[in-house]
Amino acid sequence: MLDIKFIRDNPDQVRESFRKRHIEFDLDDLLRTEQQRRDLLFEVEQLKHERNKSSEQIARLKKENEDASDEIERMRKVSDDIKRLDAQIRDKEAAVRAELLLVPNVPHESVPEGNDESDNREERRWGEPREFGFEPKHHADVGEELGILDFERGARISRARFTLSVGMGARLERALMNFMMDLHTREYGYIEVLPPFLVNADTMTGTGNLPKFAEDLFKCENEDLYLVPTAEVPVTNIHKGETIDGDKLPILYAAYTPCFRSEAGSYGKDTRGLMRQHQFNKVELVHFCTPETSCDELETMTTNAEEVLKRLELPYRVVTLCSGDMGFAAARTYDIEVWMPAQKRYREISSCSNCTDFQARRANIRFRREPRGKPEFVHTLNGSAMAIGRTVVAILENFQEADGTVTVPDRLRPYLDGVERITPQDLPTT
Repeated sequence: MLDIKFIRDNPDQVRESFRKRHIEFDLDDLLRTEQQRRDLLFEVEQLKHERNKSSEQIARLKKENEDASDEIERMRKVSDDIKRLDAQIRDKEAAVRAELLLVPNVPHESVPEGNDESDNREERRWGEPREFGFEPKHHADVGEELGILDFERGARISRARFTLSVGMGARLERALMNFMMDLHTREYGYIEVLPPFLVNADTMTGTGNLPKFAEDLFKCENEDLYLVPTAEVPVTNIHKGETIDGDKLPILYAAYTPCFRSEAGSYGKDTRGLMRQHQFNKVELVHFCTPETSCDELETMTTNAEEVLKRLELPYRVVTLCSGDMGFAAARTYDIEVWMPAQKRYREISSCSNCTDFQARRANIRFRREPRGKPEFVHTLNGSAMAIGRTVVAILENFQEADGTVTVPDRLRPYLDGVERITPQDLPTT
């Protein structure tokens, strides 16, 4: 959430950010409501000042045994006016907050202007795509032929965009989760957390998922609980409503969770395979830091995430998202895109974002530089390291062999009891 004072003082900059993001928002209406709130606040403060002066006068009249009934009656009316105005102020404050919750973060000055992913700026590449002596298969075909992915049974158990992973398919996901968590906690100093997978509306609001993106979420019927779309949501809210000792910053968390997304608006996109599922597993990184270090923290987080793909020997590239492709809460985002041989292009496998103080304002997360110092809002960052299902996709496509088997990346073998190759397995049948 943006600071309303910042919006009042910089309306043209905020309007420019809307233009860059290609969104429409009636900023004049927000500013008008805010001005009405300020006018009411000024009026009620004047009445309260008048009431305070009158209280002194009434006390003096009573002390001098003079009649104060007229002044007391007048103050009753003033008090009624104050109550009425206070109620109007609360209404205006609620209206301002409701509108502020729909205002996206302002893009960082380094973000390239553009409409969509075609305008993203490539920063670097790592690794060379493998030259196959055969036509590489789509990961869905590889997985089904090996008997480790069952899309038909997954849909029968639930519905489309749910998958059943079996045997080495399930073990591969678990191995990747352990590999990723070990890397980040043992080598990069992240604190491992296992958060709730159901969160309340206030928590969803804190990260910017509500109210704007309600249709993307799975909500429990008759409950104020939502399935997490990403571990970013519960982990960012770990310090909701708290003031952190500045000496403890930066704080780095790593969490594994399943993720649940309705994929609203994705009709017809990636309908086959694991690329766009209603349920998938992911390891998420979250940083809390001071404002002046958040740009450096974004570089660190992205580098940490990249290391997953380097160790798995998966070619990738890093791009800076343009203004029109960037997420609601982000001021700047790097996407890491892994090479998919069957699709013959790079596909997103991780997003690392600096949300500045946008989420911290919504969740009221502050820090003090000194024990008695003035509280300031922290900066929050989040990044996937990695989306496990898409990492499975990348492994199946990049490490497939002509005989239909899949070579296990060297760094992953210790997590699979030394298995070097995934070979066909038979599912129990009736």
